[in-house]
Amino acid sequence: MAGKGQGPAIGIDLGTTYSCVAVWQHDRIEIIANDQGNRTTPSYVAFTDTERLTGDAAKNQVAVNATNTVFDAKRLIGRRYSDATVQSDIKLWPFKVTPGPDDKPMIGVTYKYEEKQFSAEEISSMVLIKMREIAEDYLGTTVENAVVTVPAYFNDSQRQATKDAGVIAGLHVMRIINEPTAAAIAYGLDNKASCTSEKKVLIFDLGGGTFDVSVLTIEEGKLEVKATGGDTHLGGEDFDNRIVNHFVQEFKRKHKKDISGNPRALRRLRTSCERAKRTLSSTAQTTIEIDALYKGIDFFSRVTRARFEELNIDLFRKCMEPVEECLRDAKIDKSNVDEVVLVGGSTRIPKVRQLLQDFFNGKELCKSINPDEAVAYGAAVQAAILGGEPNEKVQDLVLVLDVTPLSLGLNDDSGVTEVFIPKNTKIPTKKEQVRVTSIDNQTSALFKVYEGENTLSRDNNLLGEFTMNGIPPAPRGVQKFNVCFDIDANGILNVSAENKTTGQMLKITITNDKGRLSKEEIEKMVQEAAKYKSEEEEHKKKNEAKNALENYAYNMRNAMNDDKNGANIPRAIKRKIGVALEQAIQWLDANQLAEMEEFEDKMKELEGICNPKIAKMNHGAGGSDAGHNIVDLD
Repeated sequence: MAGKGQGPAIGIDLGTTYSCVAVWQHDRIEIIANDQGNRTTPSYVAFTDTERLTGDAAKNQVAVNATNTVFDAKRLIGRRYSDATVQSDIKLWPFKVTPGPDDKPMIGVTYKYEEKQFSAEEISSMVLIKMREIAEDYLGTTVENAVVTVPAYFNDSQRQATKDAGVIAGLHVMRIINEPTAAAIAYGLDNKASCTSEKKVLIFDLGGGTFDVSVLTIEEGKLEVKATGGDTHLGGEDFDNRIVNHFVQEFKRKHKKDISGNPRALRRLRTSCERAKRTLSSTAQTTIEIDALYKGIDFFSRVTRARFEELNIDLFRKCMEPVEECLRDAKIDKSNVDEVVLVGGSTRIPKVRQLLQDFFNGKELCKSINPDEAVAYGAAVQAAILGGEPNEKVQDLVLVLDVTPLSLGLNDDSGVTEVFIPKNTKIPTKKEQVRVTSIDNQTSALFKVYEGENTLSRDNNLLGEFTMNGIPPAPRGVQKFNVCFDIDANGILNVSAENKTTGQMLKITITNDKGRLSKEEIEKMVQEAAKYKSEEEEHKKKNEAKNALENYAYNMRNAMNDDKNGANIPRAIKRKIGVALEQAIQWLDANQLAEMEEFEDKMKELEGICNPKIAKMNHGAGGSDAGHNIVDLD
C-alpha cells in the first residue's frame, strides 16, 4: 500500500458541485459514503458566526446564509479575476469575489464576525479535507496519499492550483489525472475480461461545471488516450442558470418585482430549479413551489421538459462540438467507435443523450458505470497502482496517461512559434532540441514559451519566459543551447535551457500564477488558426527559406574563420567566398520582408558560389550547426 503509518491511498473526484471519494479495499473499489449516508458530497463551504461547515451541512443552510456559503470554487481555481468567465459568474454568485494580488480572485465572507478573504485553492482544500475525513472515518486510519482528478482541459496553472489545494489539505497528491481518463480506468477495469481485442471508447463527461471528451483505446487492461477536448466552463450549473433567469423574468412579469438583487431569494429559487432539472430527467413536467419567495409573495409555476430543453438547446448542442473535434484529432471515424461511455450527472438529461445518440447514428450509449462515481472509482484504482497494491486485478492495468490539450513551443526571432510538443501528445513526455545564438557576440538569450495552434507567436498564449545571461561572446551560431520541454504525469510543464559551452542551466516551471487561457480564448485561437491556415503556411515557408539562407551564410562564415577548418582553404578562395557571404548577409539585413522565392533564389546563388569551391573541405557545407533554429534576443 502507500506506506506504513500513511494508510491506504485514496482517489478523490474534486467536482464543481459534488465531490466523491473512493478506496481500493477487500479486492475491490469502495465508494465511501459520508456522515449523512450519501456517496457524493456537495462541494460547498459555509462560514457562520460560530463555525465553518463543509459538504451537506453547508448546502443545507445555504438559503439562510447565502452570502457566506461558497460553492463553485473550481470555476475560480487557477483563473484571473479579469477573465470573462469569472466576471460572468460573479453576477450569479451571492458571495463576494474581488481582485487580489496578480489579479487573483479572492472570495470574501464574514466568519465569526470578521471579514475574511480566501483563495479558490483554500476553499478547494476545505472540500478536500472533508473528503479526507470521510475516508479516515471509514477506514479507521490516517490518510495522507491521494490521487485527485481535474478536467482534461485544465491548464498548468489550474492543475498546479489543484495540487496546492491538496497540500493545504495535508494530502500528498500522488498524481493529478484527467477526469475522463479516470472514468476510462473504471470502465476498463469493469470490462477487462471482455477487452481482449482493441476497443475504441469515447468518454463523454458532462458534470456540474465542466465538460470533457476523451477518445481512448483499451486492450487487455492497457489504456491509451488518443485525443482530448472539452470546456472548463460548461455543465449543470449553466443549465440551472438558464432556468433561474427564466423564473426571475416570470416573477417580474407576474408580480412586477425584481428578485435578482436578493441573494436569499435567488438561492431558494436556484435550489428549486436544480431539483426541477433533476425531476425533468424522468418526467415530462414538474412544478416550482416556494413560499414567501420575495416580500411575502408565494411563487408557483410549472416547467416542462420541452421548455427546459428550449432554454438550454444551444448549450446542449455546444457539447457536440468537442466530440467531433476530438474524433478528428484522434483520426477515428465515429462509425468505428465501439463504446460511448456516459460520465457526470448532467448526462442523465434526455436531450443530451438524444443529441449524442443522433451524432453516433443511433448507437446505443453505454450506461454500465455510475456517472456520479466513475471518476472517483478510476482515481482510486490509480491510487492503488501508485501505492503498490499487489492485487492482480490492478497490477496488469497499464496506463498511457493522458495528452496535452494544446501545442507547446518556443518563439524564434521571426515571430514564429516552433512547436516542441504538439497538441494531443501523450504525457508524461520530454522533448529536447539544440538552438544557437542568432547574432555575433550575443551575451544573453530570451526564451519565450507559448501554447496554441497558430504559427505566429503573437496569436498564441505566452506561458512564461526566462533570460540566460553571461553567454561568452562568439560569432553567430557558435554558442549552443540544449532546450528541454518536460511535461510530468500531472500535466505540469517544465522548460530548461543549458548553455553547452559554459554548462549554465536555467529552468522554469510554467505555473503562470496570473492565469492562462479561458476556453473561449482557446476556441478563438483554434478558429483563427483554421481561418488563416493558408496565410500562415505561406508565412511559415517564407521564414523557413529566410532562416535556411541565414543559417547557411553565417555557418559558412564561421567555418571560413575557424582556425582548424579554414586553415587549409587558399586565401583567394576564402576571400571570394567571404565577399559573397557578406553581400548575402547585407542583402538579408535589407530584405527581411522579401518573398519566399527571393530567399530561395538567393540561397541557390550563394550555394552556386560556395559549394564548388569547398567540395574538398572535410567540414560539410553548412557546418555541423546547419538547420539549427535560433533563439530570441534579449
